[in-house]
Amino acid sequence: METLPKNFLWGGAIAANQVEGGYNEDGRGLANMDVVPSGKNRFQYMFGNVKDLSFKEKEKYPVLKGIDFYRRYKEDIALFAEMGFKVLRLSISWSRIFPRGDEEHPNEKGLQFYDDVFDELLKYGIEPVITLSHFEMPYHLAKEYGGFMNRKTIDFFVKFAEVCFKRYKNKVKYWMTFNEINNQADVTQHNLIQEGAVLLQEGDDVEYLMYLSAHHELVASALAVKAAHEINPDLQVGCMIGMNGVYPASPKPEDVMNALGAMHQKYWYVEVHARGHYPRHILKKFERKGYDFITEEDKKILAEGKVDYIGFSYYMSFATKYQGRNEKTFDYVPEDFVRNTYLKASDWGWQIDPLGLRWCLNWFNDRFELPMMIVENGFGAYDKKEADGTVDDQYRIDYLKEHIQAMKDAVEYDGVDLLGYTMWSPIDIVSASTGEYDKRYGFIYVNYNNNHEGDFSRSKKKSFDWYKHVIETNGACLFED
Repeated sequence: METLPKNFLWGGAIAANQVEGGYNEDGRGLANMDVVPSGKNRFQYMFGNVKDLSFKEKEKYPVLKGIDFYRRYKEDIALFAEMGFKVLRLSISWSRIFPRGDEEHPNEKGLQFYDDVFDELLKYGIEPVITLSHFEMPYHLAKEYGGFMNRKTIDFFVKFAEVCFKRYKNKVKYWMTFNEINNQADVTQHNLIQEGAVLLQEGDDVEYLMYLSAHHELVASALAVKAAHEINPDLQVGCMIGMNGVYPASPKPEDVMNALGAMHQKYWYVEVHARGHYPRHILKKFERKGYDFITEEDKKILAEGKVDYIGFSYYMSFATKYQGRNEKTFDYVPEDFVRNTYLKASDWGWQIDPLGLRWCLNWFNDRFELPMMIVENGFGAYDKKEADGTVDDQYRIDYLKEHIQAMKDAVEYDGVDLLGYTMWSPIDIVSASTGEYDKRYGFIYVNYNNNHEGDFSRSKKKSFDWYKHVIETNGACLFED
């Protein structure tokens, strides 16, 4: 059954800070995630609740090595080509281009590295899809400027974006600005360091700083979109939204309103990206809290910098149950999220909901009528490598098969405009959330573990050939007996 267009963009997605390594090579400066350790102290750092982000002797810093993509990218790209990738989504390390973030001129060696990577991709007919900031920015901007708390950082980002657009305008068509920008929705779950490179001080209004940082990112994104279109009108610049549909735990009206409140709280960011203005419900929230940081010039910029398409990640769905809090606003708190008893979960408690992907595609389509790209969807698991070197990851195949089927149904039956699908991640990488190596997503096994043991050698899992067949049949094989 053929439902996807012939030019559908099949591929995979990775991020610079999770794969590259080479943290101090060829002029690269320190990035915010370089100094965030793995292990029990990781989330204290991620939340910005530390006074000092310098390296600690007893901690392990996995992104310093990543999976050695900086040296092994040719080998990895050859494997992606063997699977038949049409696109590879990856990010540019900001600190490779501007090591401190505030330099007058970019680092040529950093620019050349990405020229080399893109050329290698294009050699195989693989089109790069680029995220400018994927949980990464120069550490110097965090330490000296306060990250995106500071309006000056807008200018630094736009300069970085313009350098990239001009340099790669004939090699890269599809761009995204900030990865999962809407993770900045809940101060109790928000990773301030990861998102906006915000270091907290005693007495800070954390919620205010979260929204302030996010607003500056939205303005920076709009300016980048406008700049891209001026540099090359053919460039397509999208947003990237972390999407997890929120269901009411029951038909009880309060549960339904609570779910609506959660959707408001988590996904107003895409309204700004796609419509060019803040929705009224979030402006009312800012009014209640006394937040006043949106200028008239900002409004003009947002209106002129609307995105061309919506990129989003999808791993799971949520369910909420009203528990008597916030009876007028229905703002959620983490305790409102409950287990959906109709769904199974991964080893990390992520609820597996393939039909939810179709629901999310329709939610975006109904509101914005923009092209979409699923830029992350995958299954993290403890993979076991057998004595003969094989990895039987049928559970990953099952997960992806069901999600791709739901995606195809959204195209065929609901008419959504879908550009492509880049699963996360085609090769084992460092986990962004936990900093683990053992949380594996890939079709390609990387011989390295949480104890920092291994030689980074690559080998194919069972899912490798399966995904190759999916691509070569444009998804039709999913309906084979």
